Amino acid sequence: MLAACPEGAAGGTGRYRILRKFAYLLSARWVRDALQSVFFIYLARHSTTTYGEFMLALGLGSILLLVSEFGLNLPLVTLLSRKDQAPGEVLGQVTVLKGLLLVLATLGALIFSRWQGYTPHLQQLLLLLAVAVAMEALSNSFFVALQVQGRQDLQSKINAIAAALGFGYGLISLMLGAPPLAVACFKLVETLANLTGGLWLALSRPQFHPTWPPLRRLWPTLRLGGIFALIQLTPTIYNKANIFFLQRYAGADAVAQYSVTFGLVEAVGTLVSSLLLQAILYPLFVQLWETNRDEVSRLAQNTARWLLTAAMVVIFVLFIESDRIIPLIFGPRYHDAVWLQKILVFTVAFAFLHNLAAFLMISMQLQRQLLAFYLAGLAVNLTWCALVIPLTPLLGSALAMVITKGGVAALTVGFCQWRLGLIPPKPTLRLALTALAGGLLYLATTGRLPRELVEALALAPTLGLAFYWWKSGSEASGLRFPE
Repeated sequence: MLAACPEGAAGGTGRYRILRKFAYLLSARWVRDALQSVFFIYLARHSTTTYGEFMLALGLGSILLLVSEFGLNLPLVTLLSRKDQAPGEVLGQVTVLKGLLLVLATLGALIFSRWQGYTPHLQQLLLLLAVAVAMEALSNSFFVALQVQGRQDLQSKINAIAAALGFGYGLISLMLGAPPLAVACFKLVETLANLTGGLWLALSRPQFHPTWPPLRRLWPTLRLGGIFALIQLTPTIYNKANIFFLQRYAGADAVAQYSVTFGLVEAVGTLVSSLLLQAILYPLFVQLWETNRDEVSRLAQNTARWLLTAAMVVIFVLFIESDRIIPLIFGPRYHDAVWLQKILVFTVAFAFLHNLAAFLMISMQLQRQLLAFYLAGLAVNLTWCALVIPLTPLLGSALAMVITKGGVAALTVGFCQWRLGLIPPKPTLRLALTALAGGLLYLATTGRLPRELVEALALAPTLGLAFYWWKSGSEASGLRFPE
């Protein structure tokens, strides 16, 4: 899905090895996603209430994770690349700060669960799962160090082993009929495995051996991460806020209906954002912005074309096949999730392009402008949730995501379009025409040909254009893939 710079630019495309790095992380992610899918599908079929409670707890955990990380992973890329401070000392500073923030986040989660009036069982489940998710902040520091070194292969091995241990435990405990609290320990097992592997790799490399930092250095590092913490925390809140409104006005079953489809849609955006953009392209953008800004523009434009192409294919498949995907995976009880997916699927394109634009803005050191865009999205989201979800909980929750993600994407992509010409007109026009041709083919053949053949014909023009771009690899198409 990625295009890189032309041959000869910045030393040639081979030096980036983008596809190889992406393949390492993607392989581990596939292992984890496969195990996670089996686990949550089994859980969803076992009990809609328990599934809804798990989703609520994991949503809170994602917020606690962002609080514990405090945005430190993004400036950590820059700090580890500097020559005036030892990498081990930097890792020590970040790890100590994250540990302190993790304690504060845990106390906040306890206060929140009691304020919401949750039952003792739900409070215990929330704390166990949420804190286990938040503990990932500690291992992520070591994984960032590996990414800066270009050793995504080592990270992928640890992630795959940790996923096998965690979800393996979860599946076995479910099959044995263990209570929800015992099943919820699956996340703690996975997190501890990742932390152990990351720490072991750090200790095996002298330059990354974490050292206890001087207290005087903690505050400057924390202040540096403050703006990035808000950048990461704000979208996390508006991505999860509607779940808490939905729990209040419609209950755990409605949360389960929404979560099964949001999980499918969000997984695609997270895959691109965390593996391709943050773990691979963002370090490249940071390094190239200081040395070759034209190269950043070319790399970003080519990536945007492929992300648009992939988004169009994903949106079509998830929209058309929602009536078969949801019942096949989660069973017949999730009928509301079918029509919810037809709404939420449009956020895929917004997520792809927005995340690319966001990492570009951070690379250009325009994080304050990015935060302003996020805060505007958060204001719109909370207002919508407060006014609309009480009237129509499920529909209001889905539209909250579409409106918020679409609005924020319009701001960030529009800004990068102005600065870098992020969306080049000619390839985008070609892509739009192929999508129109596919739509006409779909309308002309629906009801006359088997459903699968109709869908294949509809996708043929877009996939054909993508294949032409892949094979030509010319500057006219702007799409040459790196090794």
